[in-house]
Amino acid sequence: MTRRDPNAGNPQAVGDLLARYLVRSGLGPKVEAASIIPEWEERVGPAIAAVTEPLRVSEGTLIVAVRTSAWLMELNMMKSDLMRHVNAGKTDGRIKQIVFVMGG
Repeated sequence: MTRRDPNAGNPQAVGDLLARYLVRSGLGPKVEAASIIPEWEERVGPAIAAVTEPLRVSEGTLIVAVRTSAWLMELNMMKSDLMRHVNAGKTDGRIKQIVFVMGG
């Protein structure tokens, strides 16, 4: 016997429907992890954002393009601090690793 959704047929907010779908589908943590892309500058600051570009999140790994090899080395040394900023306030969808690559 399947249970009927008590809200079926009633008007519902799209945000509520989407939130329930993300929980049921298991996509919530992936969506939260991917939210770092638009939040990158806010989380790392304008100086770092000016020389980097977050490319994608895959299996908890954030891939970030860096403009110069000097910045690439500097950011690798700052990785633990950046991880704290990137994951601040997140419960699900935390970034497990940042990989810096040379970019254009």
